[in-house]
Amino acid sequence: MVEAHSFHIPVMGVGFTIDTPVKVSHFGISSVISLVDDGLAERMRDFYCKKYNLPYTEIDKNEEDYRAKRLTAYLNLINLIVSNNFKNLKKESFDAGSNLTKYFDMLADSSQLKRAYLVMQEEKDEKAKASLQKELKENLVLGSIDVNIMTKIDKDNYTKKGEKLPIEFNDAHAAVRGYANSDLNHSGLVLSAGLSPRLYSYISNFDDFFPDMNGKLGKKIILKVSDYRSALVQGKFLAKKGIWISEYRIESGLNCGGHAFATNGFLMGPILEEFKQNKSKLIQEVHGILNDALSLSGRPTLSKPLDLKITAQGGVGTVKEHNFLLDYYNLDSIGWGTPFLLVPEAVNVDDNTLEKLLNAGKEELYLSHTSPMGIPFNALKDSSKDLERDAKIEKGRPGSSCPSQFLKLFNKEFSDKPICLASRQYQKAKIKELDAKKDISEEQHSREYNKITEKSCICTGLVTTPYINLGLLRTADGDSVSVCPGPNLAYFSKKSTLSEMVGHIYGKINLLNDTYRPNMFVKELGIYVDYLKNEIEDSVETINGRKLKYFEEFKSNLLSGIGYYDTLVKEMKEESENYRNKMKEELEKHVFHIHSISLPVLQ
Repeated sequence: MVEAHSFHIPVMGVGFTIDTPVKVSHFGISSVISLVDDGLAERMRDFYCKKYNLPYTEIDKNEEDYRAKRLTAYLNLINLIVSNNFKNLKKESFDAGSNLTKYFDMLADSSQLKRAYLVMQEEKDEKAKASLQKELKENLVLGSIDVNIMTKIDKDNYTKKGEKLPIEFNDAHAAVRGYANSDLNHSGLVLSAGLSPRLYSYISNFDDFFPDMNGKLGKKIILKVSDYRSALVQGKFLAKKGIWISEYRIESGLNCGGHAFATNGFLMGPILEEFKQNKSKLIQEVHGILNDALSLSGRPTLSKPLDLKITAQGGVGTVKEHNFLLDYYNLDSIGWGTPFLLVPEAVNVDDNTLEKLLNAGKEELYLSHTSPMGIPFNALKDSSKDLERDAKIEKGRPGSSCPSQFLKLFNKEFSDKPICLASRQYQKAKIKELDAKKDISEEQHSREYNKITEKSCICTGLVTTPYINLGLLRTADGDSVSVCPGPNLAYFSKKSTLSEMVGHIYGKINLLNDTYRPNMFVKELGIYVDYLKNEIEDSVETINGRKLKYFEEFKSNLLSGIGYYDTLVKEMKEESENYRNKMKEELEKHVFHIHSISLPVLQ
């Protein structure tokens, strides 16, 4: 299917994009819903059923397989609303101010559909004009309603008697089932956070993920990756199950929102280059494995490979960067996430959080260790959730009551069952263990204490904003919000409409503030240099041969990436000569900074 736009809105947090398709899909804009919190999905279903006078029957936690059923019911409702929105839009006239006109106005001037629209506007003959308008409506396309599952959030679940349920009732497994059983069709399942063999194997239980007799997929797999090697490994793994990855969604390791999955110093530009050079090879290699698997399972084989998209996201901020990624790397779409946090028309963001985001500069945006998953997490200083956490620490009661429990995943230090690192139960036990240590300095104690208590309950924090906006808040939930913008937010400071942000993406208007903004590749490079410095500083007391080798490779990869960018600058033909010269100067400075980084010495 031809897409209306060359950008998409990635998943942001949990609640921020939980209903974004309702707001943008009928305009041809694709977006992603998080499937982490089935409780939020259930309450959003209640809200939208009331809004559109649709019947609602609660799916409560006493019902068998309630998590999957909640997610299926919510996605079916979203699909119904989006379909109705689209039908209603197509019934409208081409009058100024209509949603139909808004659809075409937001299109990039270079798109075929926009050019046809402009021809219609110039047509003087009324009969011919009516014919062109009919044809335009027939060529409208919906934005995809995609869903995201973090493969690591796959907590075991138990019966009320404490008996462990079969693996298919784990959180991520149930989410896959909830999506697979939904009636979404123009849609994809975004898998993020790394390979999960048992979850990937489970996907092969659902026919919609397999090609039919005509080579069509009922539902697609979209894999979020940060390097080519990982993409190839995961692509082959799923192909052996008969599953084709329809899109590899490349995300910057550190210049992005949410959890940051840092590479070993491999930068986004060289990673995109590797995909560009190897796309044909990737398609042919994985296609062969796929056909073998389909044949063995008795399913129809394919005479030619299925379509494969390569997309990218993380730190894009200007139309020139957008176009360069599309044209030079032959990408199919670019993800614009963080800037949309300033577009209440497209995402859920409460007034208090929006105000903080509007005023956030570079110093207010940082890579934190607040996530209980133990993965670096892009955060906003003084978010209401972090202020709540700090107030609890001040009162001597650090930690959360852990109401959602989605991140009770790995740690069994103090319990037979995993408990969350942000929970009061864990932090209380960990602090007690710390206090019992002898021969520990006050400074070291303080440092260890902060590491324990800085973990925040992002499960509740990332779902709160739609509750506030839609009046769904219950006292037990609290009203504090976690938000996870990428560093790119520092360059945007205006509350914007959907049309304005789309206009910025396509270069019709400029929403950047006056803060100096380096090229997205240079920005990511700078973040990686800072990341390496911090990693070295944190490892001085625990350095070993393995870590030292890691740091050496990290430095080498950064320098190699700079060498690549040094030759890439001349390809940025849309940029001015001053811009390119400035970029080269900044690259040279980073070379100096990297060479000046001293590695720890093994004792």
